Amino acid sequence: MNTARHASEQLMSWPALSEGRTPCGTGLGLNAGSQEIVHFHGDHEADVHLTRAMIARLEPALAGSTAVHLRTGSEWVTVRLDIDSDIDLLATLVSAALQAATRAEAEPDVRGPRRAPCTRQGSPAPVIIRHPDAQDVPDDGPGARGCYR
Repeated sequence: MNTARHASEQLMSWPALSEGRTPCGTGLGLNAGSQEIVHFHGDHEADVHLTRAMIARLEPALAGSTAVHLRTGSEWVTVRLDIDSDIDLLATLVSAALQAATRAEAEPDVRGPRRAPCTRQGSPAPVIIRHPDAQDVPDDGPGARGCYR
C-alpha cells in the first residue's frame, strides 16, 4: 500500500491546501498560499514544515513517536508513513503546520534565515563549493534540484 499517496489524496481535499512544486524537486508538495506545508518522499515518508516554536511546543509528544524524526535546528519534521495511524498523525501535524504558518505570517521569525526546505540532505546548512574562477555558490549540481547538500 502506498501510504504517501493515500495521505496526499486525503490532504488535497483540505480547502487550505493546494498542490505546489517542492523546492527540492521531490515530487508532490502541498502549500498554504506561497508557504510549503508538506512534501512527500517516496511511498512512505513525508516532511512537514513546522516553525521552531511549534516544534518546541509539540516536542514532548513528537519525541515519543517512532513515526517522527526530528532534526536539531530544523523547521521540518519527517513522518514515516507505515500504517493508517501514521496518516492520522501526519494530518494532525499538517493542521499544526497550517496554524504555525498563519502565526508566522503575522509574526515573522526574527531569529535568522530558514534552513533548507528538505530533510533529505542530512544537514540543514548548505555546502559551499569553491570554483577557481567564480564566487562561492551553493551546490546546485546534477540531482540537487535546488536542495542544499
